[in-house]
Amino acid sequence: MQIHTLSVEKKKSRKRIARGGRRGTTSGRGTKGQKSRSGSSVDPLFEGGRSSLVERMKKLKGFKSPRAKRVAVTLAFLDRNFKAGDEVSRATMLKKKLFSPKRMTGGFKVVASGTLSKALTFDSRIRFSDAALEAVKKAGGTVREA
Repeated sequence: MQIHTLSVEKKKSRKRIARGGRRGTTSGRGTKGQKSRSGSSVDPLFEGGRSSLVERMKKLKGFKSPRAKRVAVTLAFLDRNFKAGDEVSRATMLKKKLFSPKRMTGGFKVVASGTLSKALTFDSRIRFSDAALEAVKKAGGTVREA
Protein backbone atom coordinates (compact mmCIF):
# COMPACT_ATOMS: atom_id res chain seq x y z
CA MET A 1 0.00 0.00 0.00
CA GLN A 2 1.38 3.33 -1.01
CA ILE A 3 0.23 6.79 -0.10
CA HIS A 4 -0.94 7.70 -3.61
CA THR A 5 -3.34 4.74 -3.68
CA LEU A 6 -5.12 5.79 -0.53
CA SER A 7 -8.42 7.64 -0.80
CA VAL A 8 -10.46 9.43 1.79
CA GLU A 9 -14.06 8.39 2.15
CA LYS A 10 -16.41 11.32 1.76
CA LYS A 11 -18.46 12.16 4.81
CA LYS A 12 -22.18 11.82 4.43
CA SER A 13 -23.76 15.21 4.07
CA ARG A 14 -26.48 15.62 6.61
CA LYS A 15 -29.00 18.33 7.14
CA ARG A 16 -27.92 20.63 9.92
CA ILE A 17 -30.38 22.78 11.75
CA ALA A 18 -30.02 25.69 14.20
CA ARG A 19 -27.31 25.63 16.87
CA GLY A 20 -26.00 22.18 16.00
CA GLY A 21 -25.56 23.11 12.36
CA ARG A 22 -23.35 25.61 10.63
CA ARG A 23 -25.94 28.31 10.23
CA GLY A 24 -25.76 29.88 13.65
CA THR A 25 -28.51 31.05 15.95
CA THR A 26 -31.13 32.22 13.49
CA SER A 27 -30.59 29.47 10.89
CA GLY A 28 -30.41 31.95 8.02
CA ARG A 29 -33.89 33.30 8.68
CA GLY A 30 -32.78 36.70 9.92
CA THR A 31 -33.89 38.18 13.21
CA LYS A 32 -37.49 38.79 14.17
CA GLY A 33 -40.39 39.33 11.81
CA GLN A 34 -43.10 37.14 10.40
CA LYS A 35 -40.87 35.09 8.13
CA SER A 36 -38.43 34.18 10.90
CA ARG A 37 -41.13 32.34 12.85
CA SER A 38 -41.98 28.70 12.37
CA GLY A 39 -45.07 27.89 10.33
CA SER A 40 -45.11 31.30 8.68
CA SER A 41 -46.44 31.82 5.20
CA VAL A 42 -46.92 35.15 3.49
CA ASP A 43 -49.20 35.66 0.50
CA PRO A 44 -46.91 36.00 -2.54
CA LEU A 45 -49.00 38.95 -3.75
CA PHE A 46 -48.59 40.81 -0.44
CA GLU A 47 -46.33 43.83 -0.92
CA GLY A 48 -45.78 44.97 2.64
CA GLY A 49 -48.98 46.95 3.05
CA ARG A 50 -48.86 49.06 -0.07
CA SER A 51 -51.49 48.54 -2.76
CA SER A 52 -50.69 45.40 -4.70
CA LEU A 53 -50.25 45.43 -8.45
CA VAL A 54 -53.78 44.06 -8.89
CA GLU A 55 -55.24 46.83 -6.74
CA ARG A 56 -53.25 49.52 -8.55
CA MET A 57 -54.40 48.28 -11.97
CA LYS A 58 -58.04 48.81 -10.96
CA LYS A 59 -57.36 52.50 -10.34
CA LEU A 60 -55.90 53.17 -13.80
CA LYS A 61 -58.16 54.98 -16.22
CA GLY A 62 -59.93 53.26 -19.06
CA PHE A 63 -61.47 49.93 -19.82
CA LYS A 64 -60.82 47.56 -22.71
CA SER A 65 -63.56 45.08 -23.38
CA PRO A 66 -62.45 41.53 -24.22
CA ARG A 67 -65.27 41.31 -26.78
CA ALA A 68 -64.65 42.63 -30.29
CA LYS A 69 -66.79 45.56 -31.38
CA ARG A 70 -69.23 45.32 -34.25
CA VAL A 71 -68.43 47.38 -37.31
CA ALA A 72 -71.15 49.91 -38.15
CA VAL A 73 -72.03 49.71 -41.85
CA THR A 74 -74.19 52.45 -43.32
CA LEU A 75 -76.84 52.08 -46.00
CA ALA A 76 -74.91 54.55 -48.18
CA PHE A 77 -71.80 52.34 -47.90
CA LEU A 78 -73.79 49.28 -49.01
CA ASP A 79 -75.34 51.25 -51.88
CA ARG A 80 -71.89 52.24 -53.14
CA ASN A 81 -70.21 48.82 -52.84
CA PHE A 82 -72.89 46.32 -53.89
CA LYS A 83 -74.91 45.81 -57.06
CA ALA A 84 -78.64 45.12 -57.13
CA GLY A 85 -79.42 41.52 -56.19
CA ASP A 86 -76.03 40.90 -54.48
CA GLU A 87 -75.82 39.00 -51.22
CA VAL A 88 -74.41 40.89 -48.23
CA SER A 89 -72.62 38.72 -45.65
CA ARG A 90 -69.39 38.64 -43.69
CA ALA A 91 -67.80 36.44 -46.37
CA THR A 92 -68.73 38.79 -49.23
CA MET A 93 -67.44 41.79 -47.26
CA LEU A 94 -64.10 40.06 -46.78
CA LYS A 95 -64.00 38.88 -50.40
CA LYS A 96 -64.45 42.45 -51.64
CA LYS A 97 -61.80 43.55 -49.10
CA LEU A 98 -64.06 46.21 -47.64
CA PHE A 99 -62.80 45.41 -44.11
CA SER A 100 -59.85 43.47 -42.70
CA PRO A 101 -60.58 40.07 -41.13
CA LYS A 102 -59.30 41.33 -37.77
CA ARG A 103 -61.74 44.24 -37.77
CA MET A 104 -64.63 41.94 -38.72
CA THR A 105 -64.19 39.49 -35.80
CA GLY A 106 -67.14 41.03 -33.95
CA GLY A 107 -69.34 40.99 -37.06
CA PHE A 108 -71.17 44.06 -38.30
CA LYS A 109 -74.40 45.97 -37.91
CA VAL A 110 -76.27 47.86 -40.61
CA VAL A 111 -77.12 51.39 -39.52
CA ALA A 112 -79.63 53.72 -41.20
CA SER A 113 -77.35 56.47 -42.43
CA GLY A 114 -77.83 57.47 -46.06
CA THR A 115 -80.21 55.79 -48.46
CA LEU A 116 -80.41 52.39 -50.10
CA SER A 117 -81.73 52.30 -53.68
CA LYS A 118 -81.02 48.63 -54.51
CA ALA A 119 -82.62 45.36 -53.49
CA LEU A 120 -79.98 43.36 -51.59
CA THR A 121 -80.14 39.97 -49.91
CA PHE A 122 -78.75 39.88 -46.37
CA ASP A 123 -77.36 36.97 -44.36
CA SER A 124 -79.41 35.98 -41.30
CA ARG A 125 -76.51 36.66 -38.89
CA ILE A 126 -76.37 40.37 -39.73
CA ARG A 127 -77.74 42.81 -37.17
CA PHE A 128 -79.87 45.82 -38.16
CA SER A 129 -81.05 48.94 -36.47
CA ASP A 130 -84.85 49.28 -36.68
CA ALA A 131 -84.70 52.15 -39.17
CA ALA A 132 -82.13 50.30 -41.33
CA LEU A 133 -84.28 47.16 -41.52
CA GLU A 134 -87.24 49.27 -42.57
CA ALA A 135 -85.15 51.01 -45.27
CA VAL A 136 -83.88 47.64 -46.60
CA LYS A 137 -87.42 46.29 -46.91
CA LYS A 138 -88.59 49.54 -48.51
CA ALA A 139 -85.86 49.18 -51.17
CA GLY A 140 -87.04 45.60 -51.92
CA GLY A 141 -84.27 43.82 -50.01
CA THR A 142 -84.68 40.59 -48.05
CA VAL A 143 -83.10 39.01 -44.99
CA ARG A 144 -82.51 35.26 -45.33
CA GLU A 145 -83.91 33.07 -42.54
CA ALA A 146 -81.47 31.13 -40.38
